[in-house]
Amino acid sequence: MGKRNRNRGRNGGGRDGGAEGKSDRDSGWGAGYADIIKENKLFEQYYQELKIVPEGEFEEFMEAMREPLPATIRITGYKSHAKEILHTLKEKYFKDIQDLEIDGQKIEAPQALSWYPDEQAWHTNMSRKILRKSPLLEKFHQFLVSETECGNISRQEAVSMIPPLLLKIEPHHKILDMCAAPGSKTAQLIEMLHSDMDVPFPEGFVIANDVDNKRCYLLVHQAKRLNSPCIMVVNHDASCIPRLMVEQNGTKDVLFYDRVLCDVPCSGDGTMRKNIDVWKKWTTSNSLHLHGLQLRIAVRGVEQLAVSGRMVYSTCSLNPIEDEAVIASLLEKSEGALELVDASADLPGLKYMPGITSWKLMTKEGQWYSDWSEVPTNRHTQIRPTMFPPTDPEKLQSMKLERCMRILPHHQNTGGFFVAVLMKKGPMPWNRRQPKVTVDSVKIANPKKDGVFIGLNVLCLLLTCKMKLFGFKEDPFVFLTEDDPVFPPIQTFYNLSSDFPKLNVLTRTHEGKKRHLYMVSKELRNVLLNNSERMKVINTGVKVWSRNNDGEQFGCAFRLAQEGIYTLNPYIRARVINISVEDVKVLLTEENPFLSRLGEDAHAQAKKLEMGSIVLRYQPDLKDPDAPQCPIELCGWRGKTSIRAFVPRNERLHYLRMVGVEVFKDKQGKKEGGASESQEGNAENTEEPGQEEDTAEQEQSDTEQNGSAQSKTNNSEDVSST
Repeated sequence: MGKRNRNRGRNGGGRDGGAEGKSDRDSGWGAGYADIIKENKLFEQYYQELKIVPEGEFEEFMEAMREPLPATIRITGYKSHAKEILHTLKEKYFKDIQDLEIDGQKIEAPQALSWYPDEQAWHTNMSRKILRKSPLLEKFHQFLVSETECGNISRQEAVSMIPPLLLKIEPHHKILDMCAAPGSKTAQLIEMLHSDMDVPFPEGFVIANDVDNKRCYLLVHQAKRLNSPCIMVVNHDASCIPRLMVEQNGTKDVLFYDRVLCDVPCSGDGTMRKNIDVWKKWTTSNSLHLHGLQLRIAVRGVEQLAVSGRMVYSTCSLNPIEDEAVIASLLEKSEGALELVDASADLPGLKYMPGITSWKLMTKEGQWYSDWSEVPTNRHTQIRPTMFPPTDPEKLQSMKLERCMRILPHHQNTGGFFVAVLMKKGPMPWNRRQPKVTVDSVKIANPKKDGVFIGLNVLCLLLTCKMKLFGFKEDPFVFLTEDDPVFPPIQTFYNLSSDFPKLNVLTRTHEGKKRHLYMVSKELRNVLLNNSERMKVINTGVKVWSRNNDGEQFGCAFRLAQEGIYTLNPYIRARVINISVEDVKVLLTEENPFLSRLGEDAHAQAKKLEMGSIVLRYQPDLKDPDAPQCPIELCGWRGKTSIRAFVPRNERLHYLRMVGVEVFKDKQGKKEGGASESQEGNAENTEEPGQEEDTAEQEQSDTEQNGSAQSKTNNSEDVSST
């Protein structure tokens, strides 16, 4: 959602996290700043006068604003895995919590958000203090933390989940997320692209942008948890994000997006329940300072939107200066090219107030202005005409501002939020009239034509941004050719299918040995190849292979990477061992199990394979409803006499839970059940593309050479099955 600005607003996207911030003290489980008085008379005066709250509800509204915000979780990942996590939550944790009493008080079990599809989002009022008082709740908390770390659950405020849902994403959509960090909504967009797990490369993609370079890496971290080849993170000022080109049928065309998420920086007064410091810092000046930036970002968003495409504009502010005023100005400038969409039926169960059509401005000194004509000249730099409602009643009525949606905290125990859905019916007027971009054309343009003036302003900003781009390049993205010598041994060793898209494979270095190989979708490859000088790419691609220095003696110098296994799965036809639920337990709880520890079928398959990297594949058994009903793919290594899984720690714990193994720590920090410490410590180290070329990879060469067959003991633990 929109994030609160901290003196970085003019850069287009700088904000401190708003309702998705990372600070534990700001969010969830009933935490907050106890020493801040939750009073602001100017805030109350302002919103009482604007009447955004229904008559008779203002006290209830203010009481809700003073209450801590419930913690909200969203089940992430792709559909079949998400169903398994939901099943675990409901059957293992929520049922037991329903009958739990602590200090004579019955614990309220988490409740599903009524408007979120398929029970994939839940909220709870349980505090950290309560969680520490019960071993059962402590296990629940550890489950949430562990699953969050590996990306299967996201701590995300409820209202933040709304914009991606209203975009109505389909797998073929090309999506721009303009102000994306920290990335919770970006993750939602990626999940929607991958609604069909059997399709490793959807036609669509997500380009996630943020102006703050450091926050871009936070965004990378969020996106990487989903292991998608269809996400690219870029670093630009959202108000002048470059227009990209793609090649189609031998010619280059402008890339227009099917969906744009315009989640702009904002004053964040809707986040007072979790960002408690807003109470003492709130003033009407915040909105006045941000309005221009928000409008510029929104203009740039609709410029890049395809005709018939959909853009969602959102903020976590309740202020109409940041909300309806931006939308009204955008609609007026579009001259009919944009239309507000009626999204009232898109999220059944969501309570909201319709957008307002009349509002006033107030300065921090308490001075009110109802119309631009009332504003004194000395305030014209701070207060602009676009901040007021249209004065023409017919024009105002035709905008249908009531189709905007304002979520109030007391209606469904959430934060405050604003969202509007726009559809583009035709090119923007300044794009229709715009001449070719040359220095002369910029000079001679008639600034009195408002639309053209705005368009050329944006173009000037683009030229400036492009010039600033040079000198800040990340490591290169180098695509391999089909005849690259790296492919034949890989193709032979894994018996890759003939339709394996070699051209989608890239590395991050021009020189020396290729250490890691990544894959992107065909469409993102098109974007990368045609825009290397236009955009600053921070990260893209999912790692599929990593070099094993001693692997050549086994026939292939590259071992499989766990994060890319689901992308490669459809193409690998060799080096695969089909395993059972019991095999999964053995592989993830024993450090170096001998081949004989596998079930009879898996043991027989393993004996036929030479040493080297392997895929350990579990397929659901429809006849056994108690077993996981989603596929599981694990990377492993077949040694001389033993076998092991190379799976990162958090994924290991996730898969163990899926097969009924309980993994948690007691209050002394000792593990009960699950993998040994050494097993977890040897899990594959995942690195971020762009950094690995400069650091030495922690190779597991000794293990990979012999599968740790030299180990004289089989360090297994008892499996604690539920």
